[in-house]
Amino acid sequence: MTSMPQNDPLSKAGTAPSALASIPAPARPWLVVLAACAGQFLVVLDVSVMNVALPSLKADLGLSTLELQWVLNAYSIAFAGFMLLGGRAADLYGRKAMFLLGLGLFTAASVVGGVAPEGQYLIGARAAQGLGAALLSPATLTLITRAVPAGAARTRAIGTWTAVGAAGGAAGGFVGGLLVDLLSWRWVLLINVPVGVLVLAAGALWLRESRTDAGRRLDLPGAVLVTAGLATLAYGIVQTEAVGWTDPGTLLPLLGGLALLAVFVVVESRTREPLVPLGIFRNRTVSAANAAILLCGASSFCMWFFMTVYAQNVLGYTPLQAGLALVPSSLSVLLGSKFAPYLMPAVGARNLAVIGALLAAAGFAWQSTLTADGTFLGTILGPGILMMAGIGLATTPLATLATSSASPDDAGLVSGLVNTSRTMGGAIGLATLTTVAAAAAPMVLHSGTPDPSYLVPGYATAFRVSAGVLVAAAALMLLGLPKEATRRVGAQRAAALAERDL
Repeated sequence: MTSMPQNDPLSKAGTAPSALASIPAPARPWLVVLAACAGQFLVVLDVSVMNVALPSLKADLGLSTLELQWVLNAYSIAFAGFMLLGGRAADLYGRKAMFLLGLGLFTAASVVGGVAPEGQYLIGARAAQGLGAALLSPATLTLITRAVPAGAARTRAIGTWTAVGAAGGAAGGFVGGLLVDLLSWRWVLLINVPVGVLVLAAGALWLRESRTDAGRRLDLPGAVLVTAGLATLAYGIVQTEAVGWTDPGTLLPLLGGLALLAVFVVVESRTREPLVPLGIFRNRTVSAANAAILLCGASSFCMWFFMTVYAQNVLGYTPLQAGLALVPSSLSVLLGSKFAPYLMPAVGARNLAVIGALLAAAGFAWQSTLTADGTFLGTILGPGILMMAGIGLATTPLATLATSSASPDDAGLVSGLVNTSRTMGGAIGLATLTTVAAAAAPMVLHSGTPDPSYLVPGYATAFRVSAGVLVAAAALMLLGLPKEATRRVGAQRAAALAERDL
């Protein structure tokens, strides 16, 4: 018989360890790790896999620029907005149950999106995919920690889970390009079906159920309010491309989104069991780290989008060539994330995050010099590696600072906030920066000029703004992250590495 340790960082706020169901440990924990990581890889992959399919999708379904943005944003906003609710539901109703329910919904929505006859069906299917991902993803890490005993084995299992998540986001361009070139854009979604069914069968056979029984309830109003508020706000931002900032079609969604978020704050302050206890933001490190993660997410998500459309629309790459061109950038973010824990004891968590953000900003500034006849080495490879290596170096210490600075009872909540900040930052950032790019290239986006060289000023402006966002993130880290917290995290990491080496 096994039970959750008193100091397990995945215990949710207000959850007594004694309330956790005691279940027999699986005979083969690596099967649980395999099933959970496969599900996590699948849902993270779909954050970026559609990027290379956008030109083909636009030609086939006749989608507008606004609709193309929502093919991406519908997934990200639903994923981020309902992730905290998914984590709470997994605690109350069972991690295995929510894993299977979320993966089933994700797989079914992939079928609908893959056969969609028009844009509205596709956007709706992407939103349903995001909801399924939000139910599945929070359960994966808890399933792993329940299956693998504490110690070196669990550390390796969590490391595998982290690497698989990063690999899913990084592999999206290559996988999408391969499928679009060999088959069609529809297979970017339909490929999820056989894989999803296989993982569902593995999960049903290998996973063991676990849940808490603390008498809590789901904060459904909070989840609906925060998701609706962010979605409405994002819609208002993308509307500026067509009608400008002062038009009622822009102002009403912007003000409505802000009003919904304000109502969310009021509801959370009065709800007995809120989705997000607002007191957590009194922790300076948690607040500053999450804000910085949101800014880094806004820049990195947009990098994949603009680099992909630049390679295809301006340089004339095929979808597969565009995906292959971004493989070095994908590897660099993995390497940055992998080496960050080893640099933190020597440099300090806060200092490493600042260095990473500034390194990424330099890459974005370099990318903003792109031209209509740019080369692979000078306009894709070099700046791409610099951008993504910097993002990898920055986000790992930020996530470590956020989670290690909270109390053990709040660790699960803070982990959910980190994922939400990163994903929602990408959705809001894409909506904002595509509007910036449209304003800088009016001849193409508003008059339909076919010369692709007119796209370049808009893309260049988006990369310059991203560089500025990352510089602002670095300043926020310096001002908002306490030095003592960064020293403590560095010392803890050094001790952990020393213990592992022994």
